Amino acid sequence: MDNQIVQSNAWLNRLVLTIMVIMLVVSVGFLGLYWQKVSDPYAQEVLSLEGDIQNGLAIFQINCAGCHNLQADRNVGPRLENVAKRKSQRHIITQVISGRTPPMPKFQPSEQEMADLLSYLSRL
Repeated sequence: MDNQIVQSNAWLNRLVLTIMVIMLVVSVGFLGLYWQKVSDPYAQEVLSLEGDIQNGLAIFQINCAGCHNLQADRNVGPRLENVAKRKSQRHIITQVISGRTPPMPKFQPSEQEMADLLSYLSRL
């Protein structure tokens, strides 16, 4: 009987530990999302603005269209049709300004220009 109690307690301890680890991972994930949201004033400002599609189109044609063709054939960069359905606006902002995926260069538009570009990209 004592052996069953010890085995039962060991199983219960593993279950509690597993639940605690899961809760910790989820909490850290939420904290990371929150931190990213409050720690990026550029993205916050961009997302607070209303973008102009026509200005976004002009920005796209000048800065992006050379690599991101909207036709069936690919240039250097991937097609951006439906990009707003595949990527969050924050992810698109980070992608555009970071230059983390060569050969895409860093591009530092003003907050309004970025809002305009996001507005255009959301219509693709």
